[in-house]
Amino acid sequence: MQQSLRVSFFVGLVFFLVFFYGTGIADPPRTMGLIFRDSTATSPGYTLFQPQYYNVAYLIDIDGMLVHSWTGRYNPGSSVYLCENGFLLRTCAINNYFGVLGGRVELVDWDGNVVWSYNYSNYNVCQHHDAIMLPNGNILMIASERKTRSEAIATGRNPEKLTENFLYPDHLVEIDPDNNDIVWEWHLWDHLIQDYDSTKANYGDPREHPELVDINFTPNGPQADWIHSNAVAYNPELDQVIVSSRHLSELWVIDHSTTGEEARGHSGGRYGKGGDLLYRWGNPRSYRREGAIPQTLFYQHDAQWIALGLAGAGNILVFNNGTGRNLAMYSSVDEFVPPMDSLGFYHLGEDSAYGPNAPVWQYTATPRESLYSPFMSGCQRLPNGNTLICNAITGTFLEVTPDSRLVWKYINPVTNQGPQEQGQVLPRGSNQVFKVRRYPPDYPGLAGRNLDPIGPIETYPQGVYDQPVHNFCHDLCPALVQGFITLNGVESAEMVDVTGRHKMRLTTGKNDIRHMPAGVYFVVTHGSPKGEKVIVRR
Repeated sequence: MQQSLRVSFFVGLVFFLVFFYGTGIADPPRTMGLIFRDSTATSPGYTLFQPQYYNVAYLIDIDGMLVHSWTGRYNPGSSVYLCENGFLLRTCAINNYFGVLGGRVELVDWDGNVVWSYNYSNYNVCQHHDAIMLPNGNILMIASERKTRSEAIATGRNPEKLTENFLYPDHLVEIDPDNNDIVWEWHLWDHLIQDYDSTKANYGDPREHPELVDINFTPNGPQADWIHSNAVAYNPELDQVIVSSRHLSELWVIDHSTTGEEARGHSGGRYGKGGDLLYRWGNPRSYRREGAIPQTLFYQHDAQWIALGLAGAGNILVFNNGTGRNLAMYSSVDEFVPPMDSLGFYHLGEDSAYGPNAPVWQYTATPRESLYSPFMSGCQRLPNGNTLICNAITGTFLEVTPDSRLVWKYINPVTNQGPQEQGQVLPRGSNQVFKVRRYPPDYPGLAGRNLDPIGPIETYPQGVYDQPVHNFCHDLCPALVQGFITLNGVESAEMVDVTGRHKMRLTTGKNDIRHMPAGVYFVVTHGSPKGEKVIVRR
């Protein structure tokens, strides 16, 4: 940068040594934001998350710097995704009719404009937890529906397992955003079995019908929300859908190729079973075959197929929360190989449970209790073979290698009060995040976007200015020492913010910038198109 400002490497190096090796004025330990990064092993890209108690979704780079954000009218229902068409798909908490937050799904453009919204929320139904965009552009979402006590008993529910006047079974709804039509739906209520009341049409032995769900299997007691689905995922090659039931500790696979009538019945579709379960895994007790295979899932979240082109493609990845796992309080990320043939059919022995017996890969922390979230949380397989993990209750995001080595760690710095100050210890649960997703630099939804880092999300104490450790000691190292910036090689320059507005005139030597508000600035001289970047933190 011959014509532009050259910043003193020596002074920057001094600041690096002072900041990271300590003096009487060294910063407190980092408690949020980017905590650790092994730049040689991380999978490049941009990580999207939305704090559970705040109305802003954030996109950060691998250095923990904010590159974009979307402010919404509502707090999240739970999930948020960046679609390939560049729209943000987010769920919104507009009510909790059924004891779960949700009710609304939105598509938002890069500038924060809501380009489509759909309210699925009234006395009888309510969207919750998850909604995804299908390859055809339709939106597939989870919802609950209200069934009365009399309807439940008429379907074979044991009255002793009805402590409320309602049941809230789940269903799936697919919406065409072009006209808001419901083009496909699947209701669990159509695929139930029970052996309590022989006078009912769905009477039968649950052990003999693993394709159906026992209406009286209630491992968490007689609660109205006895299913509590928390994730939906789609496999375009198989035209199948995964539904994750937290309260039954198992996941289900169903056929998406069915017509509406077939989805309500027990035949038809690509796999000939209509809307019955094609496969289930995690808790053989739910269909009374626990003697064959032990329970493997415990209140799991974020079940998904690993996409083509990634390590383990076609396997299923899930965050296994671990609540009730032999009284051991730890979570894991499990990858398993479903017993499926090349045509997408799942095989079950006559007197056995659906396999496999155990995951083909599993991540647990060291010590294992250090990764534990009793609710929410998520995982994602990354292009380089690593796995991204969200510990929801602590708002902590981890990237680990296949051999379980930690290479990246970030702690959400946002509570219901907004971004918090670095060094502050956040109360457990105050910065929860439902799950996260990372998008590679060549992701279609990011094409043509300005992804220059804006700065950290977290705030900093008055008078503390710094750069992340990986930004020090290269040819753009700023001479920024305890609130002063040193100008060398030119007589004057301007310090401007990211909008290009003039903020401060600098002269040769030491300039006091302690009064400057937090933000990202560029120190530029005449003829310099960009200049040296300086991040000022408060």
